[in-house]
Amino acid sequence: MSSPLDPGPEPARGPIPPRVLPVYPMPAYPPPSGSSLGRVLLVLFLIASISLNIFLICGGFLLRSWGSSDPAEAALGERYLSGTASAADKVAVIRIEGPIVEGQLNYAYRQIEAAAQSSAVKAVVLRIDSPGGTITASDELHRRLTELRDGTTPKFQGQSPFKKPLVVSMGGLAASGGYYIAMPASDDPTAKKIFGERTTITGSIGVYASFLNAEELSKKYGVGMDTIKAGAVKGSGSMFHHMTPQERQPWADMVDHAYRQFISIVEAGRPDLKGKLTEELFPPKPIPVYDDRGNPVKDDAGQPKMTTYTRQRADGGVFTADDALKWGLIDAIGTLDDAVAEVSRQAKLSTYKAILYEKPVSLYGLLTGAQAQVKPDFGKLATGLGPRIWYLAPGAELTALTQALGRD
Repeated sequence: MSSPLDPGPEPARGPIPPRVLPVYPMPAYPPPSGSSLGRVLLVLFLIASISLNIFLICGGFLLRSWGSSDPAEAALGERYLSGTASAADKVAVIRIEGPIVEGQLNYAYRQIEAAAQSSAVKAVVLRIDSPGGTITASDELHRRLTELRDGTTPKFQGQSPFKKPLVVSMGGLAASGGYYIAMPASDDPTAKKIFGERTTITGSIGVYASFLNAEELSKKYGVGMDTIKAGAVKGSGSMFHHMTPQERQPWADMVDHAYRQFISIVEAGRPDLKGKLTEELFPPKPIPVYDDRGNPVKDDAGQPKMTTYTRQRADGGVFTADDALKWGLIDAIGTLDDAVAEVSRQAKLSTYKAILYEKPVSLYGLLTGAQAQVKPDFGKLATGLGPRIWYLAPGAELTALTQALGRD
C-alpha cells in the first residue's frame, strides 16, 4: 500500500515543442553629422601627424649617423642683455663659468672668436665665475683674451682686427686661475678694469700639485704595484709608494716655476702691484691654535696655545671683495651692468646694446632632446686624476674633477 505522501510514478513526457521568438527590426540610426570633407581632412591630419613623428625619429638617427651632434660646431646665437636694442654697436659679454680644464673650454673659445671676428663688437666684458683650473688651460685662456683685447687673434689677422677694450666683471667666485684670466683687462692705467660684486670671493694667487697616495692601504691589504723604471725619479707621483725627497723635488721646482709665472702675469696686468704681491699686508698678530675638531689647544699650564698670523696678496688664500679692493686686487665693487657701462665709456660709445652669446644646440639635440643629457666621459676623469699642477682655489678639487666627467 503506497503512502499517502508518495506522489507515485512520474508520468511520461513527450518532446518539448520549439519556441518561436519574435524578431524585431534594427533601429535606423541617423548618419554621422558633418560633411564628408571634414572626415577627409581629419584622416589627412592623422596621416600627416604619424608621418611627422616617423620623420623626426628617423631624422634623429640619420643626423646622429651622418652629422655631428656637437653643439660647438653650430653657430653661436646672441641674446640681448641691456642698452639700446636697435643700436648697431655691441658690447659682448663673454662668460667663463666653472673649472678651467683642458677639453672643457670650447664654448669659451667660441665666444672669444665671435667677439674678435665681429666688427660690430666694439668692447668686451669678461664675466668670470670660476674657481680656477689647470695652469695650462688658464694660461691658454689668458693668451686668447689678450689677443682679443689687442686685436691680434691669429684666426682673423686678415680681417682688419682692432683693439677692443676689455673689462672684467667677477661673479660669486673668481679665484686662482679665475683671477689669472682677469689680467688681460684694459691696459688703460686710468680706467677701472676689474669689478667685483659685493659678494665676490677672489684672489687665491698660488699653485699646488697633489697626488693620491694609497701606500698604507696597499700595505694593509697586501696589494701593490711593482714598477720597473729607468731614471732616478721616473716613479715620482706613483700612488703606491711614498715619494722620496729626490722624487718630490722636481714637482716642487715645477710648482715654484708656475708660481713665479702667476706673479709675473699679475704684475703685468696690474703694474701697481709690482713687488708687492708677497709682502706682508699687516704685522703678525697672535691667534689661538685649534685641533682637528675645532677645539682650542692648551699648553701644560692650561692656557690656550697661540701662533702668529698675517697675510700676503699672493699667499694662495682668497679675499672678500672689500679686502680685494683694499689691497688693490680689483678696481671697484659693482655689478655686471656697471662693468658694461664702464667698458662702453672706454670705447666711447654713445649708444650700444650689450649681448650674451648663447651656447648653441644642434638640430639633432633639438629633435631628440640630447642637449639635456650629460654623458660622462670617464677618460677625461682619469686624465684629471693624473699628475697635474693647478691654479685652483682651495677645496675646489672635487668640482674640477667632476667637471671632467661632462663634455663641453
